[in-house]
Amino acid sequence: MAADRAAARTGGSSPVATSPRSGPGGQLDGSADPQRKPGLRTGARDRGDVIFSRLATASGLAIVVSIGLIAIFLLVQAIPSLMANNANFFTSTEFSTSDADNLRFGIRDLLVVTVLSSAFALVLAVPVSVGIAIYLTQYAPTRLARIFSGIVDVLAAVPSIVYGLWGIFVVAPVLTPAATFLNDALGWFPLFATGNVSIAGGGTIFTAGIVLAVMILPIITAVTREVYRQTPRDHMEAAQALGATKWEVIRMTVLPFGRSGTIAASMLGLGRALGETVAVLIILRSAAEASHFSLFDGGYTFASKIASAAAEFSAPLPTGAYIAAGFVLFVLTFAVNAVARKIAGGAVHA
Repeated sequence: MAADRAAARTGGSSPVATSPRSGPGGQLDGSADPQRKPGLRTGARDRGDVIFSRLATASGLAIVVSIGLIAIFLLVQAIPSLMANNANFFTSTEFSTSDADNLRFGIRDLLVVTVLSSAFALVLAVPVSVGIAIYLTQYAPTRLARIFSGIVDVLAAVPSIVYGLWGIFVVAPVLTPAATFLNDALGWFPLFATGNVSIAGGGTIFTAGIVLAVMILPIITAVTREVYRQTPRDHMEAAQALGATKWEVIRMTVLPFGRSGTIAASMLGLGRALGETVAVLIILRSAAEASHFSLFDGGYTFASKIASAAAEFSAPLPTGAYIAAGFVLFVLTFAVNAVARKIAGGAVHA
């Protein structure tokens, strides 16, 4: 009765009926839930997350599986030739595959020329790339930095064959006096000793390394530029507040922050140099003698050797010899990237 009298005083409405969260029959209305987005059911969101997660996982697995299949293919194709090889694969300087019944091939010279030319290119390119990145991010006005960045990026679009022709016809004659001077003055040091080809022709690792340095310059510069640009402004302002000069700010904040990025960029450039084919094939002269671990040697890299004999890939065993060399390059590239990730990870935690 008391409830009826209260209802009469309030116009006949009950507290349950006037609840803003109650629907017909006194049940809660889910549309008023502030945690729920209108027009999108929870089940649909869950299905979307599951589908996207599976697609992302499949994409990652596809890369891993593809790399694994490539490695297996190279290894399977190389094993018969390695079994038929009459020379030591790792130490021999011969690479004779003309007679399928008497295969004699080794990767010693290929490994020396590949590593020496790529390492020399990296030593030249990294300091220049870091300097360009620091200038573009810390010193250059915004408009000028945008123009210079575009010019550097254009270098990455130049075809390899153009670099090769430029290297042998333009760079090589210009470098000949400098190469001769280094050979005369520092010939006692193995890197500058007389090689197995003539310096006058310019078809040496010295020339190839400089051209490779120009080729990997835009890759290293682009990555380091973006990393240095992400340096926290608070860190730089704190260094300035302590009275640091412009160079001290860069040395104490920008370079340590971008250390792992610089290492990663360098390894990307090294990977490009290790696998470069056409430019190196045009520049380097073939040599009858074994390499002397000198920058004034000629010869072939892994990639240029394989490319130079591509027209002869008809018989399985001789072809397998070049596939075996390609497998070594494959493993070398993986080893370089693994070391780079280790170093970069250590730099991040330091």
